[in-house]
Parts: sequence; C-alpha cells; structure tokens
Amino acid sequence: MSTHLLLLVESNTTGTGRQFAQRARAFGAEPVLLAADPARYPYAAEDDLRTVVVDTADADALWAAVTALAAGAPIAGVLSSSEYYVATAAGLARRLGLHGPSADAVRACRDKSLQRRTLAAAGVPVPRFSAVGDVAEALAAAQWLGGPVVVKPVQGSGSLGVRLCRDRDEVAEHAAGLLAATVNERGLSTPGVVLVEQYLTGREFSVEVFGEDAVVTVAKHVGAPPVFVETGHDVPALLPAAQAAALVDSAVHAVKALGLGWGAAHVELRLDGDVARVIEVNPRLAGGMIPELVRRARGIDLVGAQVRAALGEDVDLTRPAADAAGAASIRFLTAVTDSVLADVTVAESAARAVPGVVDAALYRPSGTRVEPAEDFRGRVGHVITAGATPERTAEAAETALAHGLATALEPVVAAPAPTAAREVLSV
Repeated sequence: MSTHLLLLVESNTTGTGRQFAQRARAFGAEPVLLAADPARYPYAAEDDLRTVVVDTADADALWAAVTALAAGAPIAGVLSSSEYYVATAAGLARRLGLHGPSADAVRACRDKSLQRRTLAAAGVPVPRFSAVGDVAEALAAAQWLGGPVVVKPVQGSGSLGVRLCRDRDEVAEHAAGLLAATVNERGLSTPGVVLVEQYLTGREFSVEVFGEDAVVTVAKHVGAPPVFVETGHDVPALLPAAQAAALVDSAVHAVKALGLGWGAAHVELRLDGDVARVIEVNPRLAGGMIPELVRRARGIDLVGAQVRAALGEDVDLTRPAADAAGAASIRFLTAVTDSVLADVTVAESAARAVPGVVDAALYRPSGTRVEPAEDFRGRVGHVITAGATPERTAEAAETALAHGLATALEPVVAAPAPTAAREVLSV
C-alpha cells in the first residue's frame, strides 16, 4: 500500500513549517508541500521535501493538484502552518472528509472585525473598537475612542501593519496607507477594511489552547511603540492566581464562542486591571517559536499534537515528557538603529556560552545591513534558554542577547550632510 500523505498548504517562513514535515515523517506519513513558490521556504530543498507547484490562491487549481495526488496515494490529512492559508487547508480537509476545524469558523476568525463582533456579543472581554472603510471613518472612530489608538489590518500576521497612532494626522496617514493596499505581502487580496481599537497598556500574554483546553499561558515581551514587534516570550507566565485564571477563562471562552475547538489556537490578550481582554484569536499554532518553548519547558509537543490531530490520531497532552526543564524563554535580536551585522560566528558562540542557553542563531550573514524592526521580519536572531524557573531562563536569555548576539550589531554612522550656504534674508 502507498504511504499516506499529509498535505501542507504553503508554510510560515520561520518556525514550525519545517517541524510539521518532520513530525509527519516521524508518524509514518509522507509530507507534501503545495506552494506557489517553494523557493520561499529553503527548508523544503534542504530536507528533500516533496513539493507540488500550484497557485494556492486558485481554488480550482489547488483542488486539481489535490485530486491528482489522491490518485497516487491516500491523503490522510491537510494542514497549514501559515496564518494566510489555515482556512484553505481547513476547507480542503473538509472537502476530502478528513479531520480538521470548521472552515467557516476559521474564515470568520481570520476577519478580525467579525471576530471582535462575535466575541463582544458572546460576552468575551475585548478592547473597544471600530471597523472602518475610509479615512474619515477612521478619524471618527479615533475621536470616539479617545486618546492614542491602534490602527491595523483586519487580516494579517506577525504584527504586520499594526501601529499606535497618537493624533489625527497619524491615524489618517496610517489608515490611508493600509486602505490603499489591494494585496498583502503574500499577494493575496485584502478586504479594504481596517480596525481602529482602544490602546491597552497592560501586560501582554498569550494562552495556547488545544481543542477547548488551555495548555499554558505565555508572558510576551513587546518592543516600544508605535510598532508592536514581539521581542520575547517566557513559558510559563508568572502571575497572581486571579489574573492567571482570568486569562485562561477569556481565552477558552473566546475559542468556544468562535466555533473553533479543534486543534491549536493561539489567543493573544492584554490585562486591563484584572480583566483579561482578548486582542485576537489565531486559529493555528503560535509563531515566535512558542511551541518549541512549550516543548522544552513542559514536555508537550504542540506541533506533533497538531499533526496527529490532522492525521486522525488520538492526542493526549496530559503526559508530558519526563525531561521537561520546567521553564523556557526566548529573546529576539532587533536593531535600534541602522546597523551592520559583523562577526556573526563570534556573537553566536558568545551567546551559547551563557549557562542555560540551548539555542542561539543569527539569521543573516556578516555584512548584512539591518534596519530597526517594524514587524516580525525585522528580527535578525534569537536565543532560547531552558531551566527550572522562568525568572532564571528570562535572565539567561537577556544576558545571552546583550552580551552575545547583540555584539554583532555595529551601528552605521551616517556621513555628515554637506553644509549648505546660508542665505541672508533682508527685512
């Protein structure tokens, strides 16, 4: 009998995409990547991953490719590790009669304005918000909300396009830029709607949910406004019992209200006093290497669980690995000013020498120019630590970042501008 296939519709460019394929092979399935441009994912060639080139935005072309694959071997599951293609994967799984989430629920969840309305109607705490279709509406929403507001796309990932706007001019400029875009960074059409929402200043967390059960709460570190680049995570989050319970309650309530409840969901929240307000629910595994932190800290393999669920196998997250460290942290390297990466190998070695570091990497070679990060694409390296407590792993990660990876960043000194001749004005 032919080996059964696990179809992977596109991928995220960092993190779990490669791990999905690795887990599929470990579980006896053959992973097949369906992608418009497989070269976008270097791991596919490096791991000799079977690929099918197809326009994944064309439903008819994608279905033709899937049926051609099904003629040669049984298809056991369909997944995507990319925010942009989880609904596509869910729709294919449902059409093939395979395991997966409700495609309608995933599609609705990906529209942040519809998601917010659904959550608010179900009594889930959310920021005050307004979905707008033009600049005038954005300005009216900002005036209604009062104070600084967050303006962002209704669809997106990795903090792309998310910005704090402090006055009318900033709201108008950013909303106009978002509304003018007809396609996103993946070349997919955009809906022409943006979200204007209340700016919450409380601490940010995520709750990783599988099915309808909370697995772990993660403390998030976010860079300085006006952008919201995630710069690190700690697993587990250390919190007073009441706040920890509020985060879990809001996250699980949100997942149920949205009609999800299959597989992984990544729920992002901010504390507003003791109220846990849901910023957004992502119907997929977390990015930012959070699944790797959960595996090291708790011994729970969320990537493997997602693959098993797609293949129709039982998932048991109550039996963590015996060698779990207890806690894990990650810190990402970003540049504060225009910089150049230098001595990459030396910086990585210095980071790995810090006790508790289990992984350290810079993503680009020496000599690369680096600009301050506007979103996740501006992160140029990471360190991961594991240990007995989150306090220890956080301290080790920050030390390895500051005295290891960050030593590779050399600020670019701009040449002084030529002095212009001064014109003397007569009065």
